[in-house]
Amino acid sequence: MKAMQRSALGAALAAAMLFAAPAQAALFEDDEARRAILELRQRIEQQRVMLEDLRRANEENATLRRSLLELQGQIETLRAEVARLRGTDEQLARDVSEVQQRQRDIATGVEERLRKFEPVTVTMDGREFAAEPAEQAAFEGALAAFRKGDFVAAQAAFAAFVRQYPTSGYRPTALFWLGNAQYANRDYRGAIANFRALLQQAPDHPRAPEAVLSIANCQIELKDNASARRTLDDLVKAYPQSEAASAARERLARLR
Repeated sequence: MKAMQRSALGAALAAAMLFAAPAQAALFEDDEARRAILELRQRIEQQRVMLEDLRRANEENATLRRSLLELQGQIETLRAEVARLRGTDEQLARDVSEVQQRQRDIATGVEERLRKFEPVTVTMDGREFAAEPAEQAAFEGALAAFRKGDFVAAQAAFAAFVRQYPTSGYRPTALFWLGNAQYANRDYRGAIANFRALLQQAPDHPRAPEAVLSIANCQIELKDNASARRTLDDLVKAYPQSEAASAARERLARLR
């Protein structure tokens, strides 16, 4: 009996094990499938996230490209503006330079015109004085005519000078050369008058002794030897150390 019971129990256990093996195998297969599904879902989710990131990156790149294009456009606009401004600056610099040059030219012209009217310091016959440029030019023109031997023009020029510039520092010298021009033109009486005007205005002038001697020469030409002798005596007494006085002594010896 017991042996039969043990035999039946063994058979039941064997049957149970026989039916349990496939169920356990099926359980294992479900777990692996679930794990596979989970892994697949994870990969899909990861790919979705990656795709989403890629989409956002593409959108950001597109936005960045648009920004870069706008920035490039702004840069080109700025370059064009800078070029325009540089051209404007260069034109302004040229304009300013031209204006400055015109100002310098005007200033130079004004200075030159003013110099034509500003007094200059001159020295004539050892005397220094101020003279206007026109005054200086008139005297030098008259003297140049005398030196060329054009005594008619020189007489007219010196006569005009002493009338136009009665207080000029040139006046004593102008009277001297006017008298000499008149002497050359045989206007002896006119020459005597101007030599005496020189002596009256400037008796200490370096040309004064020569003026006295010239008066005597004019008197000799006029055949007035008596007056010439008195003039020569006055010359020797007034300017005894002058060269004109030496010449006067010789003339006196011939006139006596």
